[in-house]
Amino acid sequence: MAKIHYTKPSITELEISYATDAVTHGWGDRCYEYIGRFENAFKQHLGVSYAIATSSCTGAMHMGLAALGVAAGDEVILADINWIASAAPITYLGATPVFVDVLANSWCIDPQQVEAAITPQTKAIIAVHLYGNLCAMDQLLAIGKKNHIPVIEDAAEAIGSIWHGQRAGSIGAFGTFSFHGTKTMTTGEGGMFVTNDQELYEKVLTLSNHGRAKGQTKQFWPDAIGFKYKISNVQAAIGCAQVERIEELIAGKRRIFEFYREKLQQLPITMNPEPLGTQNGYWMPTMMVEPSVVFDREALLRTLKENDIDGRVFFWPLSMLPMFTEKSANTVSYSLYSQGVNLPSFHEIEYTQLATIADIIIGFFEKG
Repeated sequence: MAKIHYTKPSITELEISYATDAVTHGWGDRCYEYIGRFENAFKQHLGVSYAIATSSCTGAMHMGLAALGVAAGDEVILADINWIASAAPITYLGATPVFVDVLANSWCIDPQQVEAAITPQTKAIIAVHLYGNLCAMDQLLAIGKKNHIPVIEDAAEAIGSIWHGQRAGSIGAFGTFSFHGTKTMTTGEGGMFVTNDQELYEKVLTLSNHGRAKGQTKQFWPDAIGFKYKISNVQAAIGCAQVERIEELIAGKRRIFEFYREKLQQLPITMNPEPLGTQNGYWMPTMMVEPSVVFDREALLRTLKENDIDGRVFFWPLSMLPMFTEKSANTVSYSLYSQGVNLPSFHEIEYTQLATIADIIIGFFEKG
């Protein structure tokens, strides 16, 4: 049996043809052609006014925070359970990430904990839609409005997720996306900054071009210190094809999740939630073992590996990492990470492979 990877991109002749065209013809006057196409197609899918393609989601977040004026001495609130890419850009700007606990049912940031953590130094709140699960946006936006603090969406993992009619990433002051090779849609490496705020867009556009403002007539004249987080034309060409296929890619993730949910329903686990009025993009189908059950995560991962199947650990609390200060008062975060496992979910995975994975997991629990 071939190895079952936890995720890999879906690449067809369409992506190959666009990338080949970009490599063959996308130079000189056409060097940004696919980038513009990619930005326009993605913002139409998302329903936003402005989009800037970037080399990574991290870069998009870095520029967005900088455009908001986040700087040394400021604080930015985010959930403790996250990948470090959500927190790192805060530190790049000399600000401090403030880690708060998550909700047990969504694994996303707890609005009550956000409100309790606000200080005069709080400059922004980052809502990370973990594994495609949606943050409680209504509550977060209300807290932000009351305290005059922007709410940002890290939607790196949330392509296909919809909050009461609005796509994840299109709701806050700005949104960021990842197109890493593990994501629902990919450009290999890459990201996107999106917003409906023209002033914020203009600031990030300037920052994204080494500080050269749009409309500046002097050649090679930066108006400020900026960044270099531009995506390549070849990557954007792949992105154009992926956006054309995005509904198919999202449907594939949902199909895989529904299979797992049906097959594993007798186990003492919960999986990614989909509250009424929302749609979960299910980027990473995740099983969370009930806290009352004794569970050896590493033993399950070893069992999967022995059968040539990739599994993935649930994210660690960021405050556990050596570069930050431990915050074990975040009791939900500190209880979740050892109980969760991400399951394989690449687009071309076959039902026979999914059934094999499910049978191995069921057998693991039956053996106790």
